[in-house]
Order: sequence, then C-alpha cells, then structure tokens
Amino acid sequence: MKKIVSLLIIIVLLASCNEYQKALKSEDPAVKLVMATKMYEAKNYNKAIRIFEQIASVYRGKPESENLYYMFSQSYYKTKQYYLAGYQFESFVSSFPKSDKVQEASFLGAKSYSMLSPVYSLDQTDTTKAIEKLQTFIDTYPNSTYLAEANSIVKNLNEKLERKVFENAKGYNTISDYKSALVALDNFIADYPGTPFKEEALFYKFDSAYQLGINSVPAKMEERLNVAKVAYANLIKYKAETKYKKQADEMFARVEKDLQKYIK
Repeated sequence: MKKIVSLLIIIVLLASCNEYQKALKSEDPAVKLVMATKMYEAKNYNKAIRIFEQIASVYRGKPESENLYYMFSQSYYKTKQYYLAGYQFESFVSSFPKSDKVQEASFLGAKSYSMLSPVYSLDQTDTTKAIEKLQTFIDTYPNSTYLAEANSIVKNLNEKLERKVFENAKGYNTISDYKSALVALDNFIADYPGTPFKEEALFYKFDSAYQLGINSVPAKMEERLNVAKVAYANLIKYKAETKYKKQADEMFARVEKDLQKYIK
C-alpha cells in the first residue's frame, strides 16, 4: 500500500513538473499567468518568478497587471532578493497609487532596502538609503498599521550609523592616539546626545584624557590631569553606577594623587 501511495505521489509531482515546463515554454501569456499564480499560491516563489519575468511587460497596463505585479514583488521579497523587491514594490506603488495594497507595498519596498543594510563596520550607503525610504513611508502614512515596525527599523538603523561613528572615534583610543580620540569622542557626544553608546563614549573620553595626563610632559601635566578630572566627573554624572566604575575610580585616584604635587 505504501509503495502505491509513493508511486502516486511521484506521478503527481512529475505531472505537475511537466505542466510547469509546458507553461514556461508556452507562447500564451494567459497560460503562463495561470501557472505563475499557481506557483505563487503554492509558495514556490522561484518558479513563479521565472514566469513573471517572462510576462510582466506583456501585461503592463492590462486589468491583470495590478495583481501580477503585486505577486511579482512579493515573490522577490519572499526569496530575499531585496534589491529587486525594493525596485518592484516602488514600481507597484508608482503604477497603482489607488490600489488597496499600496500602503503595504510602500512599507515592504522601504523595508527591503533595510534588509540590505550591512554590518556597521562596512559602508553604510544602503543604511542611509533605507532610513530615507522608511522616513518617507512614515511621513506619508502616519496612521499606518506598519508604523510601529517602521519606527523600530529606523531606530535600529540609526543606532547602526551611530555605532560606526562611535567605533571610529573609539579607534583612536585603541591605537593610543589620545589627542585625536578626545576630539572625535567630543564630537560624537555632541552630535548624538541621546545615543545608547554615550556611557562608553564618556569612559573612553576619560581614558584618553587620563592617558594623556599621566604620560604628559611636566609643563602640560597639570592642565591635562584637570581635563581628565572633568571627564571623570562627566562620566559619573551621566551614570553614577557605570559598568566602568571600578576601573574609572582607580584611574581617578591616580589623577588625584598626581595632582597633589601641584597644590601649593
């Protein structure tokens, strides 16, 4: 019995495959559209795409085009072809501005660009582009059911941009270029006052000032130690129980000790 069932399944699969191949080679767009729709509804998106690519231009401007282009866009999105999905969703919105799917398409088009955003250490051109697309969506549809997700994605993308700037600034500290670190970290804190990396930025600013101070030439030591003292105070003011507190307190004790020699 099991052999018979298995055989029937194989026969059905072969027949389905043969049907698909016939549609793929057919010169009748209607036959192709029926098969593409069937593949889409069966979630066989790659097969659907092969046919949609053949007939999309044929159906442009025809009554069937709205649903065709929606399925075409979704197929690219479902197969994680985000460049193509973003383009197709934008084309859909432009071509069918009165569609009841236009808001969804606008959101998914913008979201597609966000999926192209690379890790923070790489070039962030796609991240910036995604933020612009999502912000346009948010401004256009302020009451959308997708608004919360769109805002969440924008927040995450902005944090990625901030992290890149922070890591670049922190990098000066890592390579012991403390003067450049102070300038870069100062600029970062000023440009991103609400950043989630503020605690780290304040600590590395203190560390940079500290390293400059304790390793300074005598003529500049007092001034630089006082800069470090202020940097420590700013860190503790921002977060009294900072995760760097033990290390920072030990460093500050050294600063205070070294400053004693300048008390008259």
